[in-house]
Amino acid sequence: MEKHEETRYVKRTQKDYSMSFKLQIVQEIERGQLTVTESTKTYGIQNRSTVVKWLRKFGNFDWENQTPFTMSKSPEQKIMELEAKVKLLEKQKSFLER
Repeated sequence: MEKHEETRYVKRTQKDYSMSFKLQIVQEIERGQLTVTESTKTYGIQNRSTVVKWLRKFGNFDWENQTPFTMSKSPEQKIMELEAKVKLLEKQKSFLER
């Protein structure tokens, strides 16, 4: 006969962090001493988004005028885009030459 282990749901509790603690974390991240992920592991903060909220609220970065981060394209992707553009321009040229 198989034994079924009873799984218990453990409710996560909300932690309240002091203002000085939040500011310390924000300063360490802005100085480059820690990343957001490192700060959560080092200080036992439950979620990465908690630290991101602190950065937005207390940090010096201008979140309102931030430009979105875009990954640079691989050379193959650039070549494919340029080849497609060349084909389009050739079609436009042949149409205009008629």
